[in-house]
Amino acid sequence: MALSVFPIKSNPKTERFDLFESLKSDLDGNKIRPETGDVIVVSSKYVANSQGRIVEYDKVLPSSEAQKIASKFHIKPKIAEIILRESDLIFGGVPGFVITSSDHIMAPNAGIDKSNAKNGSVILYPNDPYKVAEQLKRKFLLTYQVHVGIIIVDSRLMPARTGTVGVAIACAGIEPLSDRRGHTDLYGNPLKVTLQAVADNLASIANLKMGEGAEAIPAALIRDSGATLTDRQIQEDEMAISHDQCVYVRGLGTRM
Repeated sequence: MALSVFPIKSNPKTERFDLFESLKSDLDGNKIRPETGDVIVVSSKYVANSQGRIVEYDKVLPSSEAQKIASKFHIKPKIAEIILRESDLIFGGVPGFVITSSDHIMAPNAGIDKSNAKNGSVILYPNDPYKVAEQLKRKFLLTYQVHVGIIIVDSRLMPARTGTVGVAIACAGIEPLSDRRGHTDLYGNPLKVTLQAVADNLASIANLKMGEGAEAIPAALIRDSGATLTDRQIQEDEMAISHDQCVYVRGLGTRM
């Protein structure tokens, strides 16, 4: 069967809401019924909205450290303060962007986003995205009696590429990686390091249909993806590697 993607249109929301009940209502409104094996991809900003993870940055008081970061990278001190609060580690940056890491997620400006937020506000990354994904998976099983995969997606710039792609910041119900090591290529050469990023690939497929602007499509259902279902709980570090193992981080730290 060919892979199919069904965008799930919704209505904009400005207050906290029940994420599962909203998805259930949106599925009904779009005349989509989930089946076992489906993968439901949900925008990280939609999850964050449901949790009330929105900050009015005019009310933020910048620290002295935030003032230094703001001056160095040419961003507003109040935004710099939010970035500091949301980050575990700051690598550096360029004018307008601070490269950070938090909870195994490397992103510009700690993933905070002004798009699809009212003026004067920013949306943060959701709290406990793996827990959210696991809870959604279980609720779909209890409500629809189907085993589905859940992916929480964010859009991301790729190194040396123009435009954004989708990346999975959390998942549940599917194996996030396919280990190709030990298999062979077309010429019989053994694959030594290849791990296929299943969750990230599906996240990017869905992200293409969900859009980045005023589409009001915070989720999508992927059918016949071929992803491997699992009942085990996915751990936060499974789709991430340490910074000292990342080829980009290591490579940029080496001067020719």
